[in-house]
Amino acid sequence: MVTQQTGQAGPVRAPGRPRSERAERSIIDATIDLLAEGTSVAELSIEAVAARAGVGKTTIYRRWSNKEDLVVDALATLKPPLPEPLGRSAREDIVRHLGAMLQETHDRRLRCIMTVALNESDRFPHLAERFHEIAVKPRRDLLRSIIQRGVDTGEFRAGVDVEVAMAALSGAMLFFSKWRGSGEELPDDLAERITGQVLEGLYA
Repeated sequence: MVTQQTGQAGPVRAPGRPRSERAERSIIDATIDLLAEGTSVAELSIEAVAARAGVGKTTIYRRWSNKEDLVVDALATLKPPLPEPLGRSAREDIVRHLGAMLQETHDRRLRCIMTVALNESDRFPHLAERFHEIAVKPRRDLLRSIIQRGVDTGEFRAGVDVEVAMAALSGAMLFFSKWRGSGEELPDDLAERITGQVLEGLYA
């Protein structure tokens, strides 16, 4: 009996094992969940992540060489996009910027970003450096450009210390969002109130 050939070649698989996006998503989600539940970076283990994600440790190590790189990539997926400046006034864009920071405090998973950034940087300098480049620096650069635009257009007085103004604005939001009392609700107009108070010293 002769078997007829169809002449159609099947799909050619690239060398090596195929990359599983589903497995990668499970690993990222497991890492975030463990951190959001209170596990510190020091306590976090590849074994625990693998167990939560339902994958083997080798699956994780094929993608990340250590847990610090895994944590940075996991937290980076949580950062919402930066609010696009509207350009009508620096004040309005600052309120939008701080409002985005405030929104992040309402999500348990997003809050773990700040917890790691504040509590783990000294012990894991490599993590802190990478996290700064991925998540912190873009936001600082945006806020700096907004304030500088306000100075350049005359909305804010000349000679404003832009770096100190940035620290006053973002630091005030961190004070309320990070160190609020247990069960204490943050007012919806907090970004507006902080901006209004700090800008009293910046207006021309």
